[in-house]
Amino acid sequence: MTDKLLLTALALAAGSALARAPLPAALAAVVSLFLLRRHLERWALVVLALVLALGALRARAAIDEAAALHARVTEALGPPGRCEGEAIVLRSPVVQRGEPAPPGEERGEARIEVELFQGACERGPLEGPLRARLHGAPEDLARGDRVRLVADLAPVHLFLNESLPDPRPSIARSGVAASGGLVDLERVSRGQGIPAWIDRARAHVRRRIEATFHPEAEPLARALVLGETDLHEADNEAFRRSGLSHLLAVSGTHLVLAVAGLAAAARALLLRVTPLSARLDVGRISAALAIPTSWLYADFAGGSGSALRAAGMLSVVMLVRALGRRPSGVRAFGGSLLLAAILDPLVGSDPSFVLSAAATAGLLGLDRPIAHHLVRGPALVRAVLRPIATTLAAMVGCTPFLAMMTPSLSLLGILANLVAAPIGELAALPVCLLHATLAWAPPVERGAALLGSGALLAVRAVARVTSDLGGIVTFPPPTPSQLAAVAVTALAAILAKDALRRGAALALGFAALLVLEQGAAHAGSARGRLRVRTLDVGQGDSILIDLPDGKTMLIDGGGFMGSPVDTGTRVVLPVLRALRKERVDIVVLSHPHPDHFGGLVSTLPAIEVGELWDTGQGEDHGAGPTYASMLANLRHRKIPIRRPDTLCGKHVIGGATIEVLAPCPGFVPDESANDNSFVLRITYGQRSALLVGDAEAAAERSLVEKNPAALRADLLKLGHHGSRTSTTPTFLDAVRPSVALVCSGVRNRYGHPDPGVLASLRARAITIARTDRGGDVVWETDGEAVHLARPSAR
Repeated sequence: MTDKLLLTALALAAGSALARAPLPAALAAVVSLFLLRRHLERWALVVLALVLALGALRARAAIDEAAALHARVTEALGPPGRCEGEAIVLRSPVVQRGEPAPPGEERGEARIEVELFQGACERGPLEGPLRARLHGAPEDLARGDRVRLVADLAPVHLFLNESLPDPRPSIARSGVAASGGLVDLERVSRGQGIPAWIDRARAHVRRRIEATFHPEAEPLARALVLGETDLHEADNEAFRRSGLSHLLAVSGTHLVLAVAGLAAAARALLLRVTPLSARLDVGRISAALAIPTSWLYADFAGGSGSALRAAGMLSVVMLVRALGRRPSGVRAFGGSLLLAAILDPLVGSDPSFVLSAAATAGLLGLDRPIAHHLVRGPALVRAVLRPIATTLAAMVGCTPFLAMMTPSLSLLGILANLVAAPIGELAALPVCLLHATLAWAPPVERGAALLGSGALLAVRAVARVTSDLGGIVTFPPPTPSQLAAVAVTALAAILAKDALRRGAALALGFAALLVLEQGAAHAGSARGRLRVRTLDVGQGDSILIDLPDGKTMLIDGGGFMGSPVDTGTRVVLPVLRALRKERVDIVVLSHPHPDHFGGLVSTLPAIEVGELWDTGQGEDHGAGPTYASMLANLRHRKIPIRRPDTLCGKHVIGGATIEVLAPCPGFVPDESANDNSFVLRITYGQRSALLVGDAEAAAERSLVEKNPAALRADLLKLGHHGSRTSTTPTFLDAVRPSVALVCSGVRNRYGHPDPGVLASLRARAITIARTDRGGDVVWETDGEAVHLARPSAR
């Protein structure tokens, strides 16, 4: 572990953690350097500290540039609009099978990334090149193709929320800050060179997989061979819950099996060339040939972070072998990490890369110790226990990072891997790779497809059975402080001189995790304070409220009509888990529109709910089957659903006073759902927040006429996302807020927030906080002082 190359690589890669979470990462770095003081020279410690600082500066600069790029694109594009121009395809098309196209209509199903270098959008000509991710492209495109296109483009919505991973590194790494759908595309010229040839080979292999594999196995084969992970939702969930997703990812194991197999075949062929093998070490020649082969295969398989890291590690091993030396696994690992960190300052933000690196580190550091203690007994028993030890080593390495990406893991995952891994890696993978070369022999190709389909469906069966058996453990995502504690604990355990000290390091690390977990739970609550957290869910509303005694309210959950983005699973549930909230005491649906209840559909079944407040208009006037099924699920769980007739007036809840001002005594059938929104005034001490849903001018006028004094508040959540139909001057003068919240998204087509409304707010010197400009907003008071924070904007 004291290999200087590996430590340098880790320090440079850890710079991204220091840039994103400075305090815990800095503390972890200081403790790590202290632990290493007896194992490294002083100059080496200084160099590691400087490398870490350099990595942090590079990562911070990349994130800041990504934020600036997104701001420029947002300003240039404005709301979603049509653009046309010429572009070059930058990345391999990735197929995403959706609903079948209507009869007689052809529709592209690939996702591509392009750079528009000349063209114009509705707001005017493009100034400078623009990189965009486009859906609905033909599958036969290739990198370097020059195209003329028409597309509906908008800035990428980031969903910036303090409790969730920062999405800006993905923009920094790709340069893509806009996305949309293709309307028309014409290829002007075909790309040339190796990348274009690889993409055409990918398209050919994709067509052969679709033509010959069993329909149920075809998505699995594309995932395994091409890295196109668009599995059916049930299959995707089964692989995730069973811990078998890695078997369909293009990982280091896949690369080693493929490239090392080709290297072995090349060596065997070269050995038959007697004049050559008599004079030269053909093993060194085959190792040299394996270096470019590993990069070509990683690119062909989709170019994921894990594949590229594995290609780097394998290249280092093969280079050492080609030079006639014995390769070291640790140094090869360190070399691949260092190369990746040099090329990409935010490589530590790539989930596939981090998981691959963590699993490799687990294998290098833990495989032998675990095997030493576990693999015992007769030969047959040892044969069974040895792969279990290897699986354990890899899983221990990547479990902390898996916890960041998924809320649950299966206790049966080790057993599932023991059964499925040999099928996937020793049967499915070789057969599927062989199939890709057999188009010239159709009967043999069909036979390989049959065998590959059987192996893949067997792996899927293991995943489904494991998922259905349960044993799923759910846990909150680790905080940056906990990840820092895990890193320090692992280092201390590795450096420990004996079992006693190693046990003490592990015990102290476990205790630190428990203490930090208590701290995370405390930070997620706001006892003695009223906290209003406006989540960034795009063009919709979702507001999480911490009441002074620890109770929680959730008002709306965002949502997009007809969009594959589920704001419940994308934002609301992850935020609740990050804040350690398993229960929401009161859920309020302000009114039955999809951009308010869409995210609740997936959120409510996954948490404990005290009661739901609903205006009743959706049920009486038919808000659709999704809304109806949500209420049916709540009733099945015997969760009370309360209506305005039992809510209107003042209530002391959670140490705060919650006043339901509208719709009282119930919704007005002849008025819109917007004007029948719940209007809540929440008061703690001398401070109040007024939350009005999508109430428009008619509702505002009614509220002012009824009791203008009841509207006075320090915080106003603007009605209808800042639309010109809301926030009338009379209403604004009655509320007299110091802060106005605007819940809107950069991709909305409605012009929200309205420039006239913003001008009216500025004329009254009201602070404006918009979720489409900087992400989530946190307003907090102890009853007297008020604090406004834009945590994600920092």
